[in-house]
Amino acid sequence: MTLIDLSHPIEHDMVTYPGLPGPRISDHMSFEDSHGRYAEGTEFAIGAVSMVANTGTYLDTPAHRYRDGHDLAALPLERCADLPTVVVEATGGIGPDQLPDEDLTGHAVLLRTGWDRHWRTEHYGDPSHPFLTADGARHLVGRGAVLVGIDTVNIDDTSGDERPAHTLLLGGEVLVLEHLTGLDRLPERGARLTAAPPAVVGMATFPVRAFARI
Repeated sequence: MTLIDLSHPIEHDMVTYPGLPGPRISDHMSFEDSHGRYAEGTEFAIGAVSMVANTGTYLDTPAHRYRDGHDLAALPLERCADLPTVVVEATGGIGPDQLPDEDLTGHAVLLRTGWDRHWRTEHYGDPSHPFLTADGARHLVGRGAVLVGIDTVNIDDTSGDERPAHTLLLGGEVLVLEHLTGLDRLPERGARLTAAPPAVVGMATFPVRAFARI
């Protein structure tokens, strides 16, 4: 068995999505601060992170788009853990012609565009990034996919203000996984994906440690 990490590390002050603040990573209690609280030679550190939910590689639940959609705490693990996975080599506006025309019930579909090579550069957020079209999203919902991921800044076309891929996928109870990396290390079929977020009540999106088991 081989485990392939598909997530970007979260670093202090990094930018994930243009316009959103980077995370602030600090000590709540440093090793030095812990001295005097414990026996001689015993020390602990407790970290603190302040960040927007859309940081690093993150998972969207329906509550990200719909007021009555379920949140992270209501997400069944079987919809984000140990999923049979189909990896699709794609580019540009990704429509049905680039997607598998087969039964995808219970599967994760990961769109491998290679855009992750621009991570942490100004070009990463450029609107020219590949994206899933409305017809492509409708196709994947209709084929039974439970999760759709992509290695770009957004699964939608960001050159305008409409977000049909999010609207159709999340409206169909299909999870969205964005800012993936390393998809070139996966086979087209045979991997199993896990991208489980913490069960935070009232929150719709959160970073995950996405990985594939081969």
